[in-house]
Amino acid sequence: MSSSTLSQRQIQLASLLIATSFIFSGVLGLVRQALINSAFGAGSELDAFLAAFRIPELLFTLVAGGALGAAFIPVFSRMLTEGDQERAWRLANAVMTMVALAGIVLSLLAFVFAQPLVSTILSPEASAEQQALIVQLMRIMLATVTIFGVSGLCMGILNGNQHFLAPALTPSMYNLGLIIGALLLVPSMGVFGLAWGAVLGAALHLAIQIPALRMIGFRVQPTLQWREAGAGEVLKLMAPRIVGQGVTQVNFLVNTALTSGMVAGSLTALMTSFTLMFTVLGVLGQSVGTAVFPTLSMLSAKNDMVGFRRTLADALRSVLFTTIPAAVGLILLAAPLIGTLFERNEWTPAATTAAAWALSFFAVGLPAFGLQEILARSFFALKDTVTPVLVAVIGVILNVILSLLLIRVVQGADPAQGPFGGLALANALATIIESAALWLLLRRRTESLHDMEVLQMVGRTLIAALIMALAVIVVIGLLPESYLLRLVVGGIVGVAAFEIAGIVLRIPEARSVPSAILGRFRR
Repeated sequence: MSSSTLSQRQIQLASLLIATSFIFSGVLGLVRQALINSAFGAGSELDAFLAAFRIPELLFTLVAGGALGAAFIPVFSRMLTEGDQERAWRLANAVMTMVALAGIVLSLLAFVFAQPLVSTILSPEASAEQQALIVQLMRIMLATVTIFGVSGLCMGILNGNQHFLAPALTPSMYNLGLIIGALLLVPSMGVFGLAWGAVLGAALHLAIQIPALRMIGFRVQPTLQWREAGAGEVLKLMAPRIVGQGVTQVNFLVNTALTSGMVAGSLTALMTSFTLMFTVLGVLGQSVGTAVFPTLSMLSAKNDMVGFRRTLADALRSVLFTTIPAAVGLILLAAPLIGTLFERNEWTPAATTAAAWALSFFAVGLPAFGLQEILARSFFALKDTVTPVLVAVIGVILNVILSLLLIRVVQGADPAQGPFGGLALANALATIIESAALWLLLRRRTESLHDMEVLQMVGRTLIAALIMALAVIVVIGLLPESYLLRLVVGGIVGVAAFEIAGIVLRIPEARSVPSAILGRFRR
């Protein structure tokens, strides 16, 4: 166990370790999505499965979610920094008991009131048959709430001990459960096999962390000592964050409700594109945020604001350098990417067009999503969970307003390019505004984020990304109509063009990021 802060080099290596795990998880996620899409296509059954998961995910967010880690890690890290490991373990057990009990109670309530939840909130415009299917699927997947809650705390315990590998593998385990469900259970159980696959995935999500927890000396000892030292502080820090994440889930509920009145497959197209965008975000944004958060928390605890600002600025530069060209690449290669991955069996060319339509809008906000991962965690490290929550609430309100407006005006030339594209664009625009607000407020709090240094790098990165875009457009125009060929050649040309442009424009990350990646593999 290590309770010391990490150097920038160590953070970079930790980020690469987590990013590698996220890539592995992303690959499994794409396999999972390909299997599911191939079996069901963009239709009503898969729409029902995606809608059914909204309530369990909302409850998990209320019980724990990112709020638990954001509130728990700073308090837990401080105890470890002070050398009081025994008190840290007691705190972990007290919080784990609270999370488990809250998960069980909320899941039972949702099970009882599943029908009115679906008919009045989740899918009010769906048919009675579709609503009944959503209720059945939701009741199965409510079992994941408590499991994910406990597992989320385990991730915080391990990350607080600067142990990143096992927590980073948890998404892969969840994907593995769904893959097993799609391959082994769906043939005999239909869409219910996916629901049971989700439960299995949650169990694996928790199980993968048990050996690592034992290695650092943690033992589960349930306790009802609510007044354990630090527990009140964790709950106090969690409360506003739970509100923030809860209102963020409103976005998904609104999307689900609005798409219930659209053509069948609209929710599937929207969520398929969001999953792809989120996979890229996990590698480029969440990996850095996860790795840097414990160090920011410890720097804040030591009141080392010089180190805090430097570490934060480096993280922001790294995220922006990678997410800006990734966003451009997703916009240009959306159709080849989705067609290559999913277009087979029940997944039709029209479904590819629909999902690519939504992905191109989501991608606009990718750099902002990446910034959000870092900036929000920076506030949490400073033990300020109120500010990012207030910004999130405003962002959700803006998102809902934009969604209601844009679904009326966003419609592509192709019939498959439906109004759900407006939901993706609304989400991207709201996230851009939210991230800008977080940046300005955090700058006021810390006095400096090395703004000019970061903005100059962004300007050069945008120029490099423009050069990359021109190169990809020219190459794609010369290639035959082949998803795979356009994806591979366009991707290679795009990466090469961006890297060369970055070096010519003297962007430091154009050399440091590839060097760090190569160094990690050599190790």
